Amino acid sequence: MIALKAITEEEAQLYDRQIRLWGLDAQKRLRASRVLVAGIRGLGCEVVKNLVLAGINSLTMIDHENLTKEDGDSQFLAPRDKIGTNRAEASLERVQQLNPGVEIKVDKSHLDTKDAKFFCDNFDLVVITNFPKDTIIKINQICRDGNIKFFAGDVFGFFGYSFMDLLEHEFVEEVKQIADAKPDVEDKGSKASKDDSPPKAKKARTVEVEEPETKLVKNSMKFVSLENALKVDWTQDAYKKRIKRMDPSYFLLQVLFEFQSREGCSPRISHREDDLILLKRLRDDIAQKLELPAGNKLTNEDGDKMLQLLFSELSPVAAIVGGVLAQEIIKVISNKDTPHNNFFLFNPIESCGVVETIGY
Repeated sequence: MIALKAITEEEAQLYDRQIRLWGLDAQKRLRASRVLVAGIRGLGCEVVKNLVLAGINSLTMIDHENLTKEDGDSQFLAPRDKIGTNRAEASLERVQQLNPGVEIKVDKSHLDTKDAKFFCDNFDLVVITNFPKDTIIKINQICRDGNIKFFAGDVFGFFGYSFMDLLEHEFVEEVKQIADAKPDVEDKGSKASKDDSPPKAKKARTVEVEEPETKLVKNSMKFVSLENALKVDWTQDAYKKRIKRMDPSYFLLQVLFEFQSREGCSPRISHREDDLILLKRLRDDIAQKLELPAGNKLTNEDGDKMLQLLFSELSPVAAIVGGVLAQEIIKVISNKDTPHNNFFLFNPIESCGVVETIGY
């Protein structure tokens, strides 16, 4: 439970537009929230930027890796002259400049070394970016046990995803209700009289139309862990029908998770040809394992094109996925509007985002 604090006059002026947009209570929740963002590459930078500008209470950046030349494709918070230094530490100065009113901390430890106490005692919400599946599942379970909201995401070339596990989330949404219009009434004197005299002119009809009434409606939504969302048995008849209408990006994510597990990294431009061969083999293995129908979008010509678009972390894709991810985080903290449940997937062929609910 986030303990709300009063907004100062200075903060009210700083966040005036936001307060007008989502209300004072939502801004109070943001100003009281403590967030951890793990992985400060391109996607992590986008999330950090958006949350700090929104005015959360405190943000901790954790990243054990050093800034590389390749980070220049999407990492915009660390100066280029900081290459070779810790990625999170190199980003600190620019992050603090975005909003001096937010407390920013840096942790250079490896995420895998953190125990449950670290997450449960210090944060209301945890965001994991650019980490492999095993680490995400591990931290996700720690957060579930500690009743902490959890998000994850990554970008692979033109493809990106985000995932959220909010356990059971309560929220309020605005619903507009329009009252039925009142029936018009015609003047009886307009009818012809018995002596067949010309009919009188009809009076103008008036219809009273009421303005839509906005009501706040409380709702709740249940979520599942990433582990459960990934172990769905797609060979069952109930799921086979769904496969035909699903975006292939969810199954592409399975391929990328398997690649990371085997290689310990995402697909690399420096090993493009070899990595592409491995991606195709993993894709075919997963398609066979899940019994995807022949000619499905993952294994057809478009599927082959997708695999060629999975290299590096592209800044425009990081901006899109990071923007959506931060938007969902703000919605969750403020308890306003319906959140995504539970995957957001950016299709590299169609250049569009889709939301898929998996694991229920």
